[in-house]
Amino acid sequence: MTDKKSNKGRIIVRRNGPYQVEGAIPLVRKTQVVSEFGEPLNWKKETVFNTEDPYFLCRCGHSSNKPFCDGTHRSIGFEGTESADTNTFADRQKIDERGNGIVVKSDHSLCMNSGFCGNRNTNIRKMVSQTDEPAVRAEIMAMIDRCPSGTYTYALNKDEEDIEADLPEQIAQTVEITAEGPIEGPLWVTGYIEVERADQQPFEIRNRVTLCNCGESGCKPLCDGTHRKVQQEKLRDEKA
Repeated sequence: MTDKKSNKGRIIVRRNGPYQVEGAIPLVRKTQVVSEFGEPLNWKKETVFNTEDPYFLCRCGHSSNKPFCDGTHRSIGFEGTESADTNTFADRQKIDERGNGIVVKSDHSLCMNSGFCGNRNTNIRKMVSQTDEPAVRAEIMAMIDRCPSGTYTYALNKDEEDIEADLPEQIAQTVEITAEGPIEGPLWVTGYIEVERADQQPFEIRNRVTLCNCGESGCKPLCDGTHRKVQQEKLRDEKA
């Protein structure tokens, strides 16, 4: 999984600035599809943006032309220092071998609480012990495939390579559906696109990465879910 590299382009994290996207990487908008209980179920592509090469995406969260950068990071003195781990998923992973026909691996330092790993009744961790039932294995696999951050992966047994969803090489501006209303989610990068950090530290190339575009994450350039708390509080205040 870690030896693959984008054939088209890369994303360069500009120091205290935007993401510079090179190589004609498609940019789209995707919105969560949720159940009547508010549980994330899937993603729906709604918009394909016209872009030039290169193009620049907002990282500070204050652009008036999102998802694109409009230079606001300079006027607000955006501090974008990166603090995400630079070792690999394999270094950090926890392996759950309780399953039958599936080995689940996780790295919760990547988690941004998108919610695809469970529902109102159960979650992946609880389901692993029930994988004698093929339908449970299939549900775990589907949940992992839809997780945007790549927190979870799976293999059929401990001696085989991880199985990854066949995701397009693209960047998605995401929209999350919450009880308070739609909110802006992170940039969802798929298809083994290289992300080059501004501090020149190595960064693992993965099939799924969620990049912060609210400016508030505590593990930049990755999303840690902070955008959700900030925007939900704002929506509640507006309704009060």
